Amino acid sequence: MHWIALFMAIATEVIGTTCLKLSDGFSKPLPAVLVFIFYGLSFTLLGQALKVLPIGMTYAIWAGLGTAIVSLIGIIWFAETMTPVKLVSLMLIIIGVIGLQLSQLKAA
Repeated sequence: MHWIALFMAIATEVIGTTCLKLSDGFSKPLPAVLVFIFYGLSFTLLGQALKVLPIGMTYAIWAGLGTAIVSLIGIIWFAETMTPVKLVSLMLIIIGVIGLQLSQLKAA
């Protein structure tokens, strides 16, 4: 259940960050309100995950996957450019998250 909470926390953080972009500097009311709702949900779910999972690994997965997914949304939805450096950097984030996951499995 704690892993489900973590991945839901990542999803709601990604939605909140996307709404932040859509709010256009908080000038559009609906996306602006959704920012607070989704970030609130994300932190609540992250707190639930942290009841069981180690903080270092949990936060790194939450932040890393959230960053990678938001970057991909920026490229796909907001037509941001994909450079070789950005691609390699995203791959390194994902490799790092996988490494953290594998290190946790070995420790268990």
